[in-house]
Amino acid sequence: MNAMAHLSQKQKLFAFATMCVGMFIALLDIQIVAASLRDIGGGLSAGADDTAWVQTSYLIAEIVVIPLSGWLSRVLSTRWLFAISAAGFTLTSLLCGLAWDIQSMIVFRAAQGFLGGSMIPLVFTTVFVFFEGKQRVVAAATIGALASLAPTIGPALGGWITDNFSWHWLFFINLIPGVFVTVVVPMLVKIDEPDFSLLKTGDWAGIALIAMFLGCLEYTLEEGPRWNWLEDDVIRTTFYITVVSGVLFVWRGLTAAHPVVDLRALKDRNFLLGCIFSFVTGIGLFGTIYLTPLFLGRVEGYSALQIGQAVFSTGIFQILSIPVYAILANRVDLRWLLMFGLALFAISMFEFTPITHDWSGTELLFPQALRGIAQQMSVPPVVTLTLGALPPSRLKQASGLFNLMRNLGGAMGIAGCATVLNDRTNLHFLRLAEHLNPTNEAMNNFLSGIDQGAETSTMALRSLWQLTYREAQTMTYSDAFFSIMVCFVIATVLVPLMRKVAAPTGPSADAH
Repeated sequence: MNAMAHLSQKQKLFAFATMCVGMFIALLDIQIVAASLRDIGGGLSAGADDTAWVQTSYLIAEIVVIPLSGWLSRVLSTRWLFAISAAGFTLTSLLCGLAWDIQSMIVFRAAQGFLGGSMIPLVFTTVFVFFEGKQRVVAAATIGALASLAPTIGPALGGWITDNFSWHWLFFINLIPGVFVTVVVPMLVKIDEPDFSLLKTGDWAGIALIAMFLGCLEYTLEEGPRWNWLEDDVIRTTFYITVVSGVLFVWRGLTAAHPVVDLRALKDRNFLLGCIFSFVTGIGLFGTIYLTPLFLGRVEGYSALQIGQAVFSTGIFQILSIPVYAILANRVDLRWLLMFGLALFAISMFEFTPITHDWSGTELLFPQALRGIAQQMSVPPVVTLTLGALPPSRLKQASGLFNLMRNLGGAMGIAGCATVLNDRTNLHFLRLAEHLNPTNEAMNNFLSGIDQGAETSTMALRSLWQLTYREAQTMTYSDAFFSIMVCFVIATVLVPLMRKVAAPTGPSADAH
C-alpha cells in the first residue's frame, strides 16, 4: 500500500514546502556569515585566522554528513531523521547566537553544519516519492532553484542583518522556521519506516573512511590557499590522509556488500554525468559568490551592506526566471535546457572578464543577471536528469552522493579561486612593474608634479605601488572568472552524452 495515499495533494505540497524550508535555512547558513566574519570576530575578540573557522567548521561538518544521509534515513526513516536534524539545527543555531568565545562558536557551527547537512539530500529524494509527471518537474525546479538561490543571497541577507541588528541574529532567524519544520515534518512525511537492524550490518569502516576523506579534503581545500598548500606541515599531513583514505573509501564502496555510499550508481551514464554537472555548478555557484564580494570589498572598499546590495541582483533575476523555466521544462527536452543554462553560465563568466577597478554594482548588473538566469536554467534540470532515471530504492544513497558533488565543487571552486588570486596577483604585479621605468610617459606625468623631498617622494612611490597592486588584483579577478568559464564550456560540450529521462510513473514499493 502506498504510504502517501492518505495525504491529499494540498497536504503533500505543504509537507514538501516545509521540507524545503529546512533545506533552505541549512543552505543559507553556509554563506550567511560570509560578509559578517569581521563583526563576529570583533564580538568574540578573535583574529581573522580563527574567525575563518566560523565558516570552515560548518562546511567540513556538512560535507561529511551529506553522503551519509541515505544510510541514516534508512535507519531512522526520512521523517525522523529530518525532524531530529531540524531540531538539532535549531538548537545549535541558538547556541551559535549565544556563543561566548570563538572556540564555542566553532564547536556550535560544526554541530550546526552536521545537523543541517542531512536535511538537504532528503528533500531531493522526497520529490520523487511525492510527485509524478509535470508536478515532479516543477518540484525539482523548486528545489534546484532553492539550492542555488540560498547561497547566492546568503551574503546579502547576512550583511543586511548585521548592519541593522547584530551578528547574533544571523543565527536567531533560524529559530522560528526550525521549530516549525521540527513539528510539521513528523506529522506529514510518512514515506518509510525505521530499520534499526541496519545498525548491526552498517558499513562502519566505510563511514570512518568517508569521514576522514571528506573532512581532511575540505580542510585542505579551505586552508591550503592561505598556507601555501604543501609547504605547510599540517596541510601536507591532511593531504596525505585525504589521498590514502580516499583510495580506501572508493575500494570499500565498490567491494562492500552494503556500502554506506552507493558508488555503483556511477555506472549509470546519466548519474555519472549529472554528478559532473553538479560538481561544475558548485564551482560556479560558490566560486562567484566568493569572488564578487571579495572584489567589491578589497578593490572597491564596499561595506558588508553595500556588497549585499550589489550582488543581490543575481537572486532577483533567478527568481524572475523560475516561471519561465517551469513553462519550458514541460515543453522542451531537459537536456537542451541544461545545455542552454550551462552555456549561459559560461557567457556570464565571460562578461565578468573585462572587469576594471572602477566597476561597481551598475557594471556588475548585466553579468550577474545572466548568472541568475543561468542558475535557474542549469541546476533544476540536472536534478531531474540525474535522479529521475534511478529506481526509488537507490535514490536515498545516490542523492547524498549527488549533493556531495555540488558541495565538493564549491569547495574546490573557492580553493581554486583563492589560489589564482594569490599566485596570479604576484605575476601581474611583476609584469606591470616591469613597465614602470623612466621610458613610461604615464608614470613620468604622475611623478612630474611631485617635489623632490624625501618624504614626498616616498609617499609618491607608495601611491604608485598601491595603484599597480590594485590593477594587478583586478586583472587576477578576470583570470579567476575566465577559469570558471572554461569549466562551464567543458560541461556544456558533455550534455549531449546524457540520455533523455523517462521518469517512472510513480514510486515503487521499495521507497516506502
